[in-house]
Amino acid sequence: MLVSRSSFGALPIQRVSFEDAKKLLLVAYANGMNFFDTARMYTDSEQKIAYALKPYRKNIIIATKTHALDTKTFYEHLEQSLKDLQTDYIDIYQLHHPKQMPDPKNDQGLYRALVRAKDKGMVRFIGVSSHRQDIAKGTISSDLYDTLQYPLNSLSNDDDVKIAQSCKPNNVGFIAMKAMSGGLLINARATFAFLRQYDHVVPIWGAQRESELKEILELEKNPPILNDEIWATIKKDRKELAENFCRACGYCLPCPVEIPIPMAARMSLLLRRMPWQQFMTEEWQKNMQRIDACTECGDCRNRCPYGLDTPNLLKAMLVDYKEFRKKVSCY
Repeated sequence: MLVSRSSFGALPIQRVSFEDAKKLLLVAYANGMNFFDTARMYTDSEQKIAYALKPYRKNIIIATKTHALDTKTFYEHLEQSLKDLQTDYIDIYQLHHPKQMPDPKNDQGLYRALVRAKDKGMVRFIGVSSHRQDIAKGTISSDLYDTLQYPLNSLSNDDDVKIAQSCKPNNVGFIAMKAMSGGLLINARATFAFLRQYDHVVPIWGAQRESELKEILELEKNPPILNDEIWATIKKDRKELAENFCRACGYCLPCPVEIPIPMAARMSLLLRRMPWQQFMTEEWQKNMQRIDACTECGDCRNRCPYGLDTPNLLKAMLVDYKEFRKKVSCY
């Protein structure tokens, strides 16, 4: 499969209307994007891709994912994705954040289900989407999968970069998610240049506004060079964000007291890297106050693929949020 160097990540379009999503997807397609990545878990995003791009199905490549833990659910997800995407085949079908690599020898396991779906023509290629280094490495070394989807951006450490690089000699397609680190990176030019140095890496840019998409399309027309100026920006971001930050993968959810963890756990960074006014609304004050109701169940900590102490991180974010709110209320 030949895919566009800059491709479309459909997670954000679940937050917009069908008409707005259609407009966005058609702008992407008209400007050369031919690869669209979604997931069963992304609510109505599969339906929105079909709504916008069904007339161009033969010209595009669609990837979606299943978070099934058993073969019964696997086939239910596959059938529903085919129905929602209004297609009779999926180009790349991925296991969505598996906790462990499926046993390829288990005839009733998920790997055999992927192979059978491929044999039936329901799926063309198979892959794994994960935030965990051990799963990513296992995907590459197994020689069983066609693609790996894994976070990669200008904040990525050397170990993550090595994972991406090892895909090329092993003939595994590398799909880069979180190119903007879930919104923490505010300089698209810098992370674009960082990713462009790897000729086998395909970033799936998430956009829910046309202005965001057009910024990526303009960068694609005139790709920036990774020069000293851009490296200085990257080093500044790395120093500020360091390693101990929430990547907003969302695997900590659901929270029993409905704390919006992927946003709340990054609040200090968001307040200082984005327009802070949007986080001072009454709704967000209530969202952050939910942290006081934390039951210390530990589920979010146990689910975090990055090993973050999420409950304590949230408490620190709440303290900083309150101090920041006091400060801005003085202006």
